[in-house]
Amino acid sequence: MTTERSENYQESLAGLPLFSQSVPPVAEKVEAARPLGSVAHLSTVSSPPLGRTLDWSLVSALRAQASEQLSQAVAADRGRLDKTAQEELGRTIVLDLIEATVSDRVNAGMTTLPGGEQDALARAVFDSLFRLGRLQPLVDDDRLENIIITGHDNVVLERTDGSLVDGPPVADSDEELIDFLVFLASRSEVNARGFSEAQPRLHLRLDGGSRLAAAAWVTPRPSVVIRRHRLMEVTLADLVERQMLSPVAASFLRAAVRARKSIVVSGMQGAGKTTLVRALCAEIDPLEAIGTFETEYELHLHELGRHRVVHPWEARPGSGERGADGRMAGEFTLDEALVDSFRFNLARQIVGEVRGKEVWAMIKAMESGTGSISTTHASDAVAAIRKLVTCAMEAGPHVTHSLAASKLASTIDLIVHLDLRTANEGGRSTRRRRVAEIIALDPGERETGYATTHVFAPDLDRAAVPAVLPDAYRDLATYGFDLGAYLAQQEVRS
Repeated sequence: MTTERSENYQESLAGLPLFSQSVPPVAEKVEAARPLGSVAHLSTVSSPPLGRTLDWSLVSALRAQASEQLSQAVAADRGRLDKTAQEELGRTIVLDLIEATVSDRVNAGMTTLPGGEQDALARAVFDSLFRLGRLQPLVDDDRLENIIITGHDNVVLERTDGSLVDGPPVADSDEELIDFLVFLASRSEVNARGFSEAQPRLHLRLDGGSRLAAAAWVTPRPSVVIRRHRLMEVTLADLVERQMLSPVAASFLRAAVRARKSIVVSGMQGAGKTTLVRALCAEIDPLEAIGTFETEYELHLHELGRHRVVHPWEARPGSGERGADGRMAGEFTLDEALVDSFRFNLARQIVGEVRGKEVWAMIKAMESGTGSISTTHASDAVAAIRKLVTCAMEAGPHVTHSLAASKLASTIDLIVHLDLRTANEGGRSTRRRRVAEIIALDPGERETGYATTHVFAPDLDRAAVPAVLPDAYRDLATYGFDLGAYLAQQEVRS
């Protein structure tokens, strides 16, 4: 990308009015969108199929015109149009531009654009103005689970069945892709994030609940992975139906949540940890006040409406140079969020993914109350303990192995491990996620600092089956645990 082109691109991004100050809408300023085929309501038009080729230079030109008109309209209205009103006005402008483009083609003696191409063009221009641009059709595609980008023209799409297919370019150059990511990171009105040579990594939640991770300047080409969360409103019964766990394992976990046991869900990337946590949280009484603590919102319990009171906290990395205390301006940590939460009368404190020092926020939550839930990456349930010990020791040399192990053993009750397998069956990839094991954790052996008991152990097919039930967990029968079924299956297995 030339310097001039990069500057023009940045100017066009800076001119987008979507993120201007939100105030009550001025309804009379927004004209009703005129119908043009099926693009009259752009918010409901599906994204163009992955195989459709669009004239992206035309999209860019129309986006620039629409952006200029929108900016002028917002300036004339002195910034009083809120986000919704701006989008409605944007629809009208986009439709007018598409109609003018069609008329120009006809007047020039060219073939008119078919209705489907008009829809796709209108959608692409609207997405460029208000959403994720060329990434939006991929994020909207329910067939996809992961979008993997290693350069603007090297895109791999991972489908829900585990198969991989090539995707279309998401920009005209790597520089344009980086510029768009910088814009994407900075545009949030609530929790903007830096992305630059000084901060070469980006973790961001997208509208709709998808998660974006990106790196540039420290990689040969910009690398991006977008993870789509497909199961939002989910219960343990739903997961049983999907054969992710057995009915008896579901009854055990349901009872454990109701008995306020503290649980860690472990597994490899993409194993379904967040989905399982949502299902476990669905078993919490709707009247219990919940606090969630995440580096980026992924659980979205505050949006699901299942619980009356959910206070969601999201960490903020800060930006600029570090101060005398070693922190960047605007930084807000999970530890600080947790301290604040003690004034919110919470019944449960749920710390999301643990990847490093945030393990101490998890420990603090579990020590301060009961029934906390977290996730971490690990290859098996016992390895999850070792991983969390390592994370705890990252806090500094004052945290010894014995201290970390004893803290974890005294706060975590259960670790639920998920197994992910992708197999090729008849030339077709299939992906299988299963609860493979559930272990109970207790203070114990001097060498490790903890003792484990496999309540459910993996069978040959990596499915969790009854193994050894500690006496302390027999009381879960009063919370709905199907103890009879557990003992029957345990006897058959032995």
